[in-house]
Amino acid sequence: MENNTVANKLTKRDVTNTYLRWWWAAEISNSFERLQSLAYCASIGPALEKLYGKGTDQLKSALQRHLIFFNTQAIWGGLIMGSTIAMEEQKALGVNIPDETITSFKTGLMGPLAGIGDSLDFGTIQTIFYSLAASFALQGNLLGAFFIVTFSVLHFCLGLWFTHTGYRQGKKSIMDILKSGRITSMIQTASVLGMFMMGALSANMVKLNTILEFNVGRNVTNVQETLDKIVPGILPLTVVMLVYWALKKDKFTLGQLMIIITILCLVGSFFGIV
Repeated sequence: MENNTVANKLTKRDVTNTYLRWWWAAEISNSFERLQSLAYCASIGPALEKLYGKGTDQLKSALQRHLIFFNTQAIWGGLIMGSTIAMEEQKALGVNIPDETITSFKTGLMGPLAGIGDSLDFGTIQTIFYSLAASFALQGNLLGAFFIVTFSVLHFCLGLWFTHTGYRQGKKSIMDILKSGRITSMIQTASVLGMFMMGALSANMVKLNTILEFNVGRNVTNVQETLDKIVPGILPLTVVMLVYWALKKDKFTLGQLMIIITILCLVGSFFGIV
């Protein structure tokens, strides 16, 4: 059901304000019982009040159906938010939309959109932006802060656009996006770019050299020089691959690995090995 079936009661500003409340509150009210439902209901509440009237039984019923368990990625969840507002608007204007339809729509899409948002936004794009930021920050370049701020601004604008797109197109917009296959292509492309960036940054930022030397007769063999002649950068690459293996196989947590690496560096430095 698209939101242009009957004349609209909500304005563009109402939709924007709903997203602004959701953007601030999405992760604040999390609980084991309902996770994001309180934040979702608080965000959509003023729009529902405008649609159904303050203190009405219809408003109470709408608030109750939006207090049911809900959890998704906040930015991509804007699609659900906008589409839900469109459906509630049509229901308030007399279109026959059962309560179960709205509830099923939310719960059916919160999982897929959460998976897409987490893997694409935080698992890939944010990693690229933050890695670039760290690289510039280590050089004392203010562009490091620029990348952090840029990602946050783009992320905010993306969620706002999703919310308005969901409202304009109704539930049809989300189904079109999920069925088109574009999301899979975007994730694969971003993943390849992310791995390329990680490789480049690892080569530049991970440093490991050894000062070990061996006396062979009258000749002194420097281990680091020998390794550089055979495979330049083999020690940093070994460290990166070992860390990747430990994380991939769930051998250690990230915090544990940081402690282990720090201890090994201190011990190696103390004994003059690295």
